[in-house]
Amino acid sequence: MSHHTPPLGRAVVDLAAVSANVRALRRHVHPSRLMAVVKADAYGHGLVPVALTALDAGADQLGAATLSEGFALRAAGITSPVMVWLTSPAEDYARAAKEQIELGVHTLEQLTAAAAGGRAAGRPLVVHLKIETGMWRGGATREQWPAISAMARAEEQSGAIRVRGIYTHLARADEPGAPTTVAQLHELQAAREQAVSCGLNPEVVHAANSAAALATPQAHLDMVRAGIAIYGLNPVLGVSPPVSLRPAMALEATLIGCKSAPASVGVSYGHTHVTHDETYLGLVPLGYADGIPRNASSNGDVLVAGRRHPIVGRICMDQFVVDLGRTPPDGLPDVVLFGPGSRGEPTAEEWARRTGTIHYEIVSRIGARVPRIYRRPGARGG
Repeated sequence: MSHHTPPLGRAVVDLAAVSANVRALRRHVHPSRLMAVVKADAYGHGLVPVALTALDAGADQLGAATLSEGFALRAAGITSPVMVWLTSPAEDYARAAKEQIELGVHTLEQLTAAAAGGRAAGRPLVVHLKIETGMWRGGATREQWPAISAMARAEEQSGAIRVRGIYTHLARADEPGAPTTVAQLHELQAAREQAVSCGLNPEVVHAANSAAALATPQAHLDMVRAGIAIYGLNPVLGVSPPVSLRPAMALEATLIGCKSAPASVGVSYGHTHVTHDETYLGLVPLGYADGIPRNASSNGDVLVAGRRHPIVGRICMDQFVVDLGRTPPDGLPDVVLFGPGSRGEPTAEEWARRTGTIHYEIVSRIGARVPRIYRRPGARGG
C-alpha cells in the first residue's frame, strides 16, 4: 500500500474545529473557567490530541472520568490541572496525589482513601466534593453532607487533602428552563454554605455541563465542564446554540467493491432487503465492530461521490452494503458516513435520530481499530 493511501475506514478529526469551539465557549462563559472534558478518548476523537488542542485554545483545565485517563494525560507530558470523577477507594490514590490529579469524591470511603493517598505521597491530594442535588447518581446526599464536610475539613487541616471544589451534576440541563435545574442550583449553594461553615474554602463551585453552559447562564458559577460542545455537537436539540459550533469528526471509508445486481435478489444476512430493480451495490468496509449502529440496517444514507445513497440490508461486523443506483461510480470513491454536513453528507445528529440514540453515542462508539486522522489548526484542509 502506498504511504499516502488512506486507511480503508478512518475518523477524520478536525482539530481546528475543536480549537474554534473551545475559544467560542471560553468567550461565552467568561469570566467562569472552562474545563474541557476529554473522557472516553475525548468522546472518540482522541484523548491527547484533543487535550493539547483544548489547552492551546484557552481551556483552563481538563476533565476525565477515570484515573487511567488522568495518568495517560500526565504520561503525555500534560501538566495542566486534571480532574477525574469515577474512581474506587481501592485505586492508587497515592499516585494520583503524586501526579497532581484532582479527584471527585462523594463518599466517606473515598475521602478516607484520598487522605491516606495524600499522606503516602507526602503531598495533599486535591479533591472536589460532590453533592447529590437531584440527579440520583453519584453524590453525597443532604444527610451525608455534614459528615463529608466535617471529615474533609479535618483531613485538610492534617495536610492530607486539599478541597479545591464542590460540584454537582444537572439532570435536565438539556431542557432550558427546567425547574429542576433551579432547584439543583439552590441545593448546591446550600451545600457550599454548609461546607464553608465547617471551615472549608472551595476555590471553584461547578455544575454546568455543555447544555447548561450554552443554555443556562446562572449555572456557570465558577467553572463549566464542557464536553460534547467542544466537539461541535449541540447538546440542546431543537434549540440553536448561542455560539457557533463546528462538528469535529467525519467518519469516512473507501469503497472496496462495486457490482451489478439484478432485481429481486436478497442483500446481506437474512435477505432483509431485496432489490427492486437492477442496480449497483457498493461494499463499505466498516461495521458494528467499528461502532456502526446495527439498527442502521436499511435505515440511513451515506455520501458517495457527492450523492447520498441508502444503506441496504443488515450491517455486518466489518462491512455493509450501499445501493448505488443504476449508474456505477467512477472507480472506488470515498464514502462519508457522517460529518459536519457541509458536503451534503449526513451528520452525527441525523444518524442518532435514525437509530434512536444521541449523537454523543454515535461519535464516542467509533472503535479503536478505526484510525484517527488529524487535521491540525493551520494545516492544509484544516
